[in-house]
Amino acid sequence: MHGDGPKNPLHGITLEMMVRQLHAHYGWEELDRLVRINCFGFNPSIQSSLKFLRKTPWARAKVERLYLDTSFEVKKTE
Repeated sequence: MHGDGPKNPLHGITLEMMVRQLHAHYGWEELDRLVRINCFGFNPSIQSSLKFLRKTPWARAKVERLYLDTSFEVKKTE
């Protein structure tokens, strides 16, 4: 899902930024309920989640979709 270019809604937002914001907003338990991937439900941490999501495209796509569906005030670095 994550394409290049300024027209992409995720342009300028790192995976780490997404995971941190989602964790702060929902917490691990709710993230596990919403996305249903083990990195959120079994001994979760930011680093373990990033490691898993970087290697697993289908899981990353689910996290990106949740991020886009969640209303955040997006602050991009330009």
